Amino acid sequence: RPELKQRDPYNKLLAYQNRLRVEAEIIRDLALTASGLLERRIGGPSIRPPQPKDIAMLGYANQVKWKESQGADRYRRGVYIFFQRTVPFPMLMDFDAPDSVKCCTRRERSNTPIGALALQNDPTFVECARVLGRRLMREVPQGASEEETVRQRIVRAFLLTLGRPPAEDELQTIRQLYREAYQEFRHTPQDAAAYAGVDPKDKDHAARVAAWVLVARTMMNLDGFITRD
Repeated sequence: RPELKQRDPYNKLLAYQNRLRVEAEIIRDLALTASGLLERRIGGPSIRPPQPKDIAMLGYANQVKWKESQGADRYRRGVYIFFQRTVPFPMLMDFDAPDSVKCCTRRERSNTPIGALALQNDPTFVECARVLGRRLMREVPQGASEEETVRQRIVRAFLLTLGRPPAEDELQTIRQLYREAYQEFRHTPQDAAAYAGVDPKDKDHAARVAAWVLVARTMMNLDGFITRD
C-alpha cells in the first residue's frame, strides 16, 4: 500500500516485502517459462545445458566432458543442472550461485555488468528470446491494423515477462524500439535472418521476426524480469 512507504520508508517495521533479485537457477527458469520452452518434468538425472565450448577445457587435465543434453532435457529447471565443482556452470556463477567449495548460509545478490551480458548473450537466453519473439507473433496474429497488432504484442510481451500490462510510457518506448529495429532489419535481411534464426528469402517476415526477437531480448534484460517484488 502506498501509505506504508511514507510511514515506514526504510521498512524497519517490516511493513512490506523487500525487492530482491531471484536466485540464479530461477532466472534461467523465468526465461524458459516466458518463451514456453520450460520442461516441467520432476525428478531424474542431472542435465547439461549449452555453455561456451572452452569452459570444460579449464578442468583438471582436460578430464571434464560436457555433453549437452538434447530434446526436452535441454529445457529442464535450473535445479537439475549438473554441478562440476572444478568448472562450475558459468551462468550460475554470474548470478551468485554457491560454488560448492564451502558452506553457504546466505547467497549474495550482486548487480554487475556481467549479469546483463549473460542475459543478452548466454546461449540459453538467446534461444529463449528467439522463441519468445516467434511466440508473440503466433499468439497475436497480424490484424487489420498494424498499430493495434504491435500494441497487443507488446502487452503480451509484458504479461509473459513481467506479469503485468505496460504503462503508457513503457508501451510507447517499446513501440519505438520495435519500429526502429524493424526498419533497420528491413535494410539488412541477411542480418535479420541470422539474428532471428529464420529463412532470409522472405525479407519482410525476417525483419519482423528479428524485431520481435530484439524486443524479447530487451524485456528479458530488464531489472523487473529478474527481481521479485
